[in-house]
Amino acid sequence: MLYRDRTQAGRRLAARPELRRLTDAVVLGLPRGGVPVAYEVAVRLAAPLDVVVVRKLGVPYQPELAMGAIGEGGVRVLDEHTLRHAGLDETDVAAVERRERAELDRRVRRLRALRPRVPLSGRTAVLVDDGVATGATARAACRIARAQGAARVIVAVPVGAPEAVDRLREVADEVVCPEQPEFFMAIGEWYADFSATTETEVQRLLERAARDRVTAPAQRRPDEPEAAPRAGREPPPTTRRG
Repeated sequence: MLYRDRTQAGRRLAARPELRRLTDAVVLGLPRGGVPVAYEVAVRLAAPLDVVVVRKLGVPYQPELAMGAIGEGGVRVLDEHTLRHAGLDETDVAAVERRERAELDRRVRRLRALRPRVPLSGRTAVLVDDGVATGATARAACRIARAQGAARVIVAVPVGAPEAVDRLREVADEVVCPEQPEFFMAIGEWYADFSATTETEVQRLLERAARDRVTAPAQRRPDEPEAAPRAGREPPPTTRRG
């Protein structure tokens, strides 16, 4: 087990020197699970927090396995290796994409209803998720950030499959991934608490980041203990489930 929860993962990620040196960043969380991680990074960089909306395209008979991803602005990225080994063709992809595109459009409408997109033109986009397994959604997010004018794109995740991280370096200017376990099956294996992030929580974190950015706390020293869990919530167990 590497992380207690997404909050702890975000704090550890934010302490990475590759991120702490940035001065012109916009932090973009991948909803929904990437947003709690991105919030901690944005607070410690005193950077604006926004989202880049992407949806995984899961293999029909194994939805957790990504065969690609779609994103805002009509972006689509396919994993040819997965498609080939799963025996899928364009008809299979199109059926899944129609369903996921409807959900993506719904999320975009909700998330953009109350706040405009943070401009990326000429800035460094830091794309944050809670981990990468195949990297398909992160690759789609990179394409979106570049289409919106980002001068530089960094992918930052607490944990990832080594092969996926290597592929991300082909589309990102830099990849920050402190933990790359040799035997990687699923992102949730590396968290004690990997409970689902709700849309309400995403909205709350975006609002809090916008409200508090000008009074963001100073960077925590490496030898300073992490903040205690919020009152009213018991810390999740540290032993691995299953």
